[in-house]
Amino acid sequence: MRDPSFIQEVLVLTIALKRVYDPPEPGDGYRILVERLWPRGLPKERAHIDLWLREAGASSLLRKWYGHDPTKWDLFRQRYFAELQDKPLVVSQLKEIIGSKEKVTFVFAARDEVHNNALALKEYLETGQLQGPVL
Repeated sequence: MRDPSFIQEVLVLTIALKRVYDPPEPGDGYRILVERLWPRGLPKERAHIDLWLREAGASSLLRKWYGHDPTKWDLFRQRYFAELQDKPLVVSQLKEIIGSKEKVTFVFAARDEVHNNALALKEYLETGQLQGPVL
């Protein structure tokens, strides 16, 4: 059995983030769309998604509450992490995929590249906890 710190190290090294509207590149590796809804105006052929894992996205209620308001970011992360804790099969599936691929890119639709669910999901998988202060 592998040391848990090894698994965390693998996750840190292999998860990249990218907007779904940016052109795909060979270096993206395995592309996972981590949004509950399909990105507006983007044909599936152009997205080059290997897996659409809707269940990894924030709930509709949480997404609507957050509304991409950066002032709600810390609380969004806290609530999203609570949702992820209630989805052990999704988290397990993601960890299994990440552990089996050389590189994985979480693809997201938000314009804000600093405050989005893909970044929060990456943080959750890498650490299992919130990083930084929660205001």
